[in-house]
Amino acid sequence: MKSAETSSATREAAQIEPSAQVAADRALLRDAQARGTGPALKAYVKLSGPGWLQSAITLGGGSLSGALFLGVIAGYSMLWLQVLAVVLGVVMLSAISYVTLSTRERPFAAINRHINPVLGWGWALASLMASMVWCLPQFSLSTAVVQQNLLPGILGAEGIFGDIGGKIIICALLFITATAIVFTYDSKGKGVKLFERLLKGLVGLVVISFFGVVLKLAFTGDGLPWGEIFSGFIPDLSQWSHPAETFGPALQAVAPEFRAFWSNNILSMQRDVMIAAAAAAVGINMTFLLPYSMLARGWDKHFRGLAIFDLSTGMVIPFVLVTGCIVIASASQFHAKPGAGLLDGGNAPPALVGQFNGLLDSRLSAEMGADYTSLAPEAKAEIRAALPEGDKRMAAMLVKRDAFHLSSALAPLTGSTVANAVFGLGVLGMGLSTIVILMLISGFVVCEMLGVPQGGKTHRIGAMLASVGVLGPFIWSGKTAFWLAVPTSIIGMIFLPIAYLTFLLMMNSKSLMGDQIVRGNQRLLWNLLMGVATLGALIAAGWSIWDKAHWTGVSIAVAFIVFALAVQIFRKKQLA
Repeated sequence: MKSAETSSATREAAQIEPSAQVAADRALLRDAQARGTGPALKAYVKLSGPGWLQSAITLGGGSLSGALFLGVIAGYSMLWLQVLAVVLGVVMLSAISYVTLSTRERPFAAINRHINPVLGWGWALASLMASMVWCLPQFSLSTAVVQQNLLPGILGAEGIFGDIGGKIIICALLFITATAIVFTYDSKGKGVKLFERLLKGLVGLVVISFFGVVLKLAFTGDGLPWGEIFSGFIPDLSQWSHPAETFGPALQAVAPEFRAFWSNNILSMQRDVMIAAAAAAVGINMTFLLPYSMLARGWDKHFRGLAIFDLSTGMVIPFVLVTGCIVIASASQFHAKPGAGLLDGGNAPPALVGQFNGLLDSRLSAEMGADYTSLAPEAKAEIRAALPEGDKRMAAMLVKRDAFHLSSALAPLTGSTVANAVFGLGVLGMGLSTIVILMLISGFVVCEMLGVPQGGKTHRIGAMLASVGVLGPFIWSGKTAFWLAVPTSIIGMIFLPIAYLTFLLMMNSKSLMGDQIVRGNQRLLWNLLMGVATLGALIAAGWSIWDKAHWTGVSIAVAFIVFALAVQIFRKKQLA
């Protein structure tokens, strides 16, 4: 969702003249490329860096939540998912970087002129909408960790200001801080730089902590099941239609006539998490910003190989390591395990108890229909209490953990008290930095659509669009705050095919690429990889549209496609 070069792109997008350092780097690359593959690779390694930094801060609230819930719902068996998603995402980012550096044209204008203005405006508007939507869980995550992990006695639900009062105070502080940073970004002041370093430090703290947890678990007791972990990196598409195998014993403990009910519940969560985790790996707003950040750096066609190498190594490797450690830590603590206090008579939090009872109510409604739903609450409670242990155990496994529970994934390394603080500060840093980035991207997209230079009043007004995320904790009130990242990421996935299809067409456009168009076997390889990525995004988006919006969503998607085709036919007639 974020780019390491966001700040430079938003401040300097209109200034694409190369600096002396860029000229020197270009000369180094040209010389190395003239001497063959070996010297070129050495030069790429020497100049590599932006991709690694980009990956280090790409881990926002969406990626964190996606990895945590992948571990909760699927254990180690879906470690492959985020690997595949980020690899296919990097293929598309590499393609747009290749096109941009080859043509030196600003992509939004180039798409409208050479491909299709419906796709160009669709890409821009989808990036803007994704930034607005993704801002909702950032405020929600940040509020949750302050209320549950950092300051529960002051700003928590039982604190001195009450639940709503605490949320208002936290959201107001987040909004004021993020707005102040956005409005002063052009000044390049020391305060902004210091704050950026602080946020990166907080994010780094939680990332390092998850690495530490995996190391701790690996060398404690029986260690980790490395066979299961390594097999989890092997793609298994059957997981789309079958619950994780580790739920097998729990499902067998349920009466045969109700196994389908629980299996469908697992599958529903499993599919949502799969879509969300894949969408968060490379967000559509990131695809909008990346090419402009490269133009801002003064890069041209001589940097194409470096850009692809940097993305392929610097983004994939760190991202996979970080999210993999989060999945492993989460799986070891939560997967196929009942929520604490739900079955043993312990003091389970009210939010978990509410979810637990809700799942049991759904199970009883499936059995008894209106005869159950019409009962008084006291009567329902008696019937829930009499349910078989197998049903209760399944419900306790499927409750959605929130910030306080998820922070315990760090407990094996730090203990519960320090885990709360580390997790809370880290997620707060992720949330706040992502809010700032999303606001900056929103302003950037608005400026690009209006054709005005970056910065100034227009950028600030555009940035305010993403600040609607401040409503997240209130819209999602009473529900698991961390789970909000899942439905919002699914919305992001619905938009993603617009970008992927557009990049595929750009890569093959003779009018845009001219003599820089890829030919021969390279073109075949590019189209194969991009075709797989586009097909995957289309399938995921199609399922999301049907599952969440049914015929209404399908109708909107079809209308968009028909409109794009109509405009394309009209353009061809005009050019004929």
